[in-house]
Amino acid sequence: MKKGKQSINRLQSYLITPFLCSAVIIVANVAMLALDRRAAALMLPASCICLILSVVLYLYRKPLLLKDLVNFSMEHAQVQNQLLRALPMPYAIIDEAGKILWINYAFQREIGKEKNKNIRTLFPEVKRKDIPVDDEHRIINVRHGDRYLRLELVNVVLPGEFTDSGFAGMGEEGGLPRLLALYIFDETESIGLRKTMEEEQMVAGLIYLDNYEEAMALVDEVRVTVISALVDRKITRYFAQMGAVIKKLEKDRYFVAVKQKYLPVMTEDHFRILEDVRTMNTGTEIAFTLSIGLGCGAATYEGNYEYARTAIDMALGRGGDQAVIKDGENISYHGGKSQATEKNTRVKARVKAHALKELLLSKEEVLIMGHKLGDVDSLGAAIGLYRAATTLDRKTHIVINDITAPLRPVIEKFKNDSEYPEDLFLNSSQAMEAVTRNTVVIVADVNRPSVTECPELLDMSDYIVILDHHRQTRDSITNAVLSYVEPYASSTCELVAEILQYIGDDIKIRGVEADVMYGGIILDTDSFLSRTGVRTFEAAAFLRRSGADMTRVRKIFRDKMEDHKAQAEAVRSAEIFENVFAITTCPAEGVESPTIVGAKAANELLNVVGVDASIVLTDYQNKIYVSARSGGEINVQLVMEKLGGGGHSTMAGAQLTGCTVQEALQYVKVTIKQMLDEGEI
Repeated sequence: MKKGKQSINRLQSYLITPFLCSAVIIVANVAMLALDRRAAALMLPASCICLILSVVLYLYRKPLLLKDLVNFSMEHAQVQNQLLRALPMPYAIIDEAGKILWINYAFQREIGKEKNKNIRTLFPEVKRKDIPVDDEHRIINVRHGDRYLRLELVNVVLPGEFTDSGFAGMGEEGGLPRLLALYIFDETESIGLRKTMEEEQMVAGLIYLDNYEEAMALVDEVRVTVISALVDRKITRYFAQMGAVIKKLEKDRYFVAVKQKYLPVMTEDHFRILEDVRTMNTGTEIAFTLSIGLGCGAATYEGNYEYARTAIDMALGRGGDQAVIKDGENISYHGGKSQATEKNTRVKARVKAHALKELLLSKEEVLIMGHKLGDVDSLGAAIGLYRAATTLDRKTHIVINDITAPLRPVIEKFKNDSEYPEDLFLNSSQAMEAVTRNTVVIVADVNRPSVTECPELLDMSDYIVILDHHRQTRDSITNAVLSYVEPYASSTCELVAEILQYIGDDIKIRGVEADVMYGGIILDTDSFLSRTGVRTFEAAAFLRRSGADMTRVRKIFRDKMEDHKAQAEAVRSAEIFENVFAITTCPAEGVESPTIVGAKAANELLNVVGVDASIVLTDYQNKIYVSARSGGEINVQLVMEKLGGGGHSTMAGAQLTGCTVQEALQYVKVTIKQMLDEGEI
């Protein structure tokens, strides 16, 4: 519109120019009159003729010229209008309410003769909030039939000259109407090509036989080759039907490359190969189990392979017999229903003990911490590691904040013993003041940073060590320089007891230290009734030889009368859910450590006939603590992972926030029901 004004001004100047010329001639004529009257009289008719012609040109030719200009403009607008109508890109003008005011031929072919309909009727994905404001440019992706479209909305603001036109008062609040230009781009082909490229991406995979040596040791020599060939055939046939390339690296390890489009196929059948290998008849009591690690989502093949290595480590760290997929930063788990198999060899324990010794000798200070609301297992493991570090002449502290009731008498023994330094136990603030980049931070009985006593320590030290017997989860500690996570172990105290036997010959464990470590094994095995293996009893025997006394250990687990009553109330109010789950709540009023009481109630419920798993919920410190126990038939760790927790297949837990006990109880039931229906447990 501004350019239109400029054009009108130029036209006015052009029409006035003859008048200016006539004025110049008249002035010249007057000047000539002063010099020569005869010459002036001769020029006078010419001046009058010029003036008359200027007036005639302005009054008569101006309307004709303006008419010609208007006709040209109209013809030009018609050309532009025709070009817009013939534009191959679908184009439309809509108002602020979404009503279609004008469409071109391409848009008409796109939606049919739908003029005057609302754009939100044609494309329900377009909402009122998607209408752009001011100079915004909105892009909306929609699906129309079997095609994918990209809609682009551009706000068109009418100029002020329209205030005197018929448009005034048609918009919101009586103002000018808001018009929007709508462009439609068909991205069906590009999205299809992008999807095809994603589906054709290579997924790198590593497949390990978890217990090859243990299973083959029980197979007759004449059948070893047959069994090995049978396992190879099952694995090869499963991946060959998906067009994968599989290569056997070692007798119990494979590499596989498969297209990404087959990942949903494998996840939908819950990696059937895991069940096929586990149920294979080998003629022995030990069944083969597989661990599968798949990596995808990286920019390079090398990156996918590194993801696969991380995934297989996660699968093995969680006990094996499962598949782990690492897609970029996302990690998903599939399987993991069977128990972790205990390794008869202690080679790994010896290797980890030697690596820990070398690391401790290269540093000056050691900080050891367990999980929040620590138990006897975490404290016993910390005490054992304290003895190992002090034997190597390293200054060592144990980080602990809230001391639970069962730990208070134990910690008091150490504080009142002159053999131990006064600063043996530190809280989080004291530990953060003591830590340096040259300090070793050892995390015991936990592998999730958010559950440790002081998560900040993990970022303040470059040397992190993890010793744990819980299965790893997607939010496990990732910056550890040394990790010894064995889900088959009964307790972290068992792992530490084995390490102490290999870290040095001059380590002398005091009786009070052996008591706590022995108590940690008793706690996590429910007095050697669950999750016990040969190595569990060997570790217990080592601690007994080191001075553990059963009378003193028994005193560690003595409860107050209030705790017994709360535990009895939890058992009394339990309900049987889905015929095999015992679910109840534990009262916290008047109980010093209700989470410990809840865990004991969960163990007690397993003694009820027909109960395969127990779940106890405890409301404590504005959180709902969930303790889950199993007799081995049900993997409660999978259930707790659904709730955001973790643990073992027979002993796990979780924490819920932002809900009441009854809401949490209902949530647990819904989760169990869903997992049973989907066959996950």
